[in-house]
Amino acid sequence: MNFKSLSLLVLIINLKLLFAQNELNFSQDLLMGKEDSKLFSNSIGLLSETAAAFEKMKIAAQKAGFKIEIVSAYRSFNRQKDIWNRKYRSNEINGFSPDENIKKIIEYSTLPGTSRHHWGTDVDIIDGSIPRQGDVLITEKFHGDGPYAALRVWMEENASQFGFLRPYSMDSERKGFKYEPWHYSYAPLAIPMLKAYLNLDLNLLLVPEDLEGREYITPLFIKKYIDQNILGISSSLKPSN
Repeated sequence: MNFKSLSLLVLIINLKLLFAQNELNFSQDLLMGKEDSKLFSNSIGLLSETAAAFEKMKIAAQKAGFKIEIVSAYRSFNRQKDIWNRKYRSNEINGFSPDENIKKIIEYSTLPGTSRHHWGTDVDIIDGSIPRQGDVLITEKFHGDGPYAALRVWMEENASQFGFLRPYSMDSERKGFKYEPWHYSYAPLAIPMLKAYLNLDLNLLLVPEDLEGREYITPLFIKKYIDQNILGISSSLKPSN
């Protein structure tokens, strides 16, 4: 085991021991993206503790020649619902069946009320020192000769020192959402928030009246979605039972 792997393992063990000793309470509205009053600021879109850790990581990255820029942080329930509905209608126009439509959406986008971005703990990032061209959150731009490949490598080597871990890894055994090299979660808060989130009665919460395709979001679908999408994350970000 190399030093990087050992350091990450120690971080994970310490985090899970901390949460076992100190159970945190989070409101349903906060976990569902319906409460943003605890955000450090609307412009940053992070909880205060996350924002402080992010700022430290940003300074360290700057010393290494990178300008970490947030593309997306907090996202409300209604914002996520708008994204879902827009994609559903677009796919419908393009001839997708309801099953194909939903399957396509959940390659990268979540049902409203299930996004990690609801929590103020997660960020999508790029290297802001490089001029943007077109869509930036594309896997190819973080690998090979892509503009953000060097930042990806730096993050993989250093982000865990500041408490940030990547939920959607390239692990072939992982199910659910596709690989996202740009997405990081602040583990000290995201792990206990996920634990609290899993205690909610999601069957009653995830199908608002104005959700496109709501009639196809069945209890069986939600169970599979929880197992494969909500829990289809790196093991380092899963709470202990």
